[in-house]
Amino acid sequence: MLSNQIIQKSIDELKSITKVELEIYDLEGTKIAGTSSETDVESHIIRFFAESAAETQELENKRFMKIQDEGRDIYVLVAYGDLQYIYPVAKIAVSQLQALLLAYKEKFDRNNFFQNLILDNLLLVDIYNRAKKLHLEVEAKRIVYLIETKVESETLAKELLRSLFSQHNGDYVTSVDERNIVLIKSLRKDDTEEEIQNTAKTIVDMLNTEAMLSVKVSYGTVVNELKEVSKSYKEAKMALDVGKIFYIEKNIIGYEKLGIGRLIYQLPVSLCRMFMNEIFGDNLPDKLDEETQITIHKFFENSLNVSETARQLYIHRNTLVYRIEKLEKETGLDIRNFDDALTFKIALMVVSYLQYLDSRDN
Repeated sequence: MLSNQIIQKSIDELKSITKVELEIYDLEGTKIAGTSSETDVESHIIRFFAESAAETQELENKRFMKIQDEGRDIYVLVAYGDLQYIYPVAKIAVSQLQALLLAYKEKFDRNNFFQNLILDNLLLVDIYNRAKKLHLEVEAKRIVYLIETKVESETLAKELLRSLFSQHNGDYVTSVDERNIVLIKSLRKDDTEEEIQNTAKTIVDMLNTEAMLSVKVSYGTVVNELKEVSKSYKEAKMALDVGKIFYIEKNIIGYEKLGIGRLIYQLPVSLCRMFMNEIFGDNLPDKLDEETQITIHKFFENSLNVSETARQLYIHRNTLVYRIEKLEKETGLDIRNFDDALTFKIALMVVSYLQYLDSRDN
């Protein structure tokens, strides 16, 4: 239903133009909006008209009309004032309010439809039937972005996104919980991966600038049919989860950019723990001191280049070699060797994954 404030605003605007007084009642005769407080129609008269078969009627120089929603009476409109204009103004008011009802319902229905679509709560036949009713293209390129606001109230962020991504362009903004906003973005046939990435950057920059929000944005893969939107959403959700574990420093992450992190995320916990015990025994990498961890990460960032890593860490080359050899004694892996470096890199990611699971359980 429309809010009383919307109804009041609508009839106030008509009154200011036409000088005809308008009142809206529910079917029980309770007044819910009106342009004048001087006159109220008695409730039994409203009920009598509402129960009659007439669509419109004139009583005591007042014009009564019914407002319908899909053929069902929901309100009674009463107009009075200049007799010359009462009837046409009442007709305009009824038409306007019924149009508002239709727009409101369509907006609500679209939101409900997309929420159920991404959560896989619709049968295939329901997707096609409701899409036709809501005038949605079934076959079109789309991608789902998931925006984590990190705050429970995302109203401002959602409104900003709606101002940027319009339904007229085939985009839709909704949410499934208090901290995550979903953008279902319509794409052109020639949109590239770079343009998809740029859209994510635009979201991050706009919400940071306009709403002072630090957000993380993930996105799934491009789909070509409406029924596949839930697939892109699930991929975006996985990308957001995997990003929190393995790519903490990134505020934008795409499903296809997850790399080995996606593989580790899908492994059973028991297999991860078995791998760690086989490689390291009791000398797990999570027990390394901060200096060693920084050295390792910087060494990997520089593609195992000793000289460049030493330069960026502002240490002598021999100092770096000493740290690497010390790590080899503790773990049995020489990270100057590619195979050992790969094993150690995977081990660090598995440690991050296990720590994430432990923190979530606690």
